[in-house]
Amino acid sequence: MKRVSEFSDKAKKDYELVKQAQKGSQAAFTELMNRYHDAIFYMIYKMINDKSDAEDLTIEAFGKAFRKIEQYSPDFAFSTWLFRIASNNCIDFLRKKKSRQINIDTSHSEAEGQLGSTIYDESTISIKSPSLDPEETLIKEQKNIQLRNLVDSLKPRYKRLVELRYFKEYSYEEISQELNIPIGTVKAQLFRARELLYGIVKKRKGRL
Repeated sequence: MKRVSEFSDKAKKDYELVKQAQKGSQAAFTELMNRYHDAIFYMIYKMINDKSDAEDLTIEAFGKAFRKIEQYSPDFAFSTWLFRIASNNCIDFLRKKKSRQINIDTSHSEAEGQLGSTIYDESTISIKSPSLDPEETLIKEQKNIQLRNLVDSLKPRYKRLVELRYFKEYSYEEISQELNIPIGTVKAQLFRARELLYGIVKKRKGRL
């Protein structure tokens, strides 16, 4: 366990920013994000090998860290705490992604085990259709409507960012060009937009 006095100069600066962030300083949040965005992104990118997902997971990691910022204590460097949150978030993503994948080989093996090696009945293999059934489609549409309503409640600049990123699926570079603002600003404001949406959902005690 380290004392703050034993931290490197960089870690001491982080701690000063964390203390400001714990008091609600948005500028401190943004500076911490700018200091560690690239390092977090490359760590996640190496784990999942998908640039778009890595960008989203990076933003999510900062979101989780800043929502828990009050829990941070200087028993170890802020960077250590942040990387641990980002790594765990990435592992959760990979675990959920793996659980959604269909293992066709396993399905075949189970079918043969039930019917015997010489008999093969395709009807026993249950593979979920990639298309949604009517009930799932309705639920998805209702959630999209709820999400739209939430986004409409944001200030115009945040609303526009969310629409471009999540509805039109623009890349960060495309958003930067479309709005004529630096990529760093795009990322920081998207992070803020997601925090605002999280706060709205929490107040309404609803789920998207």
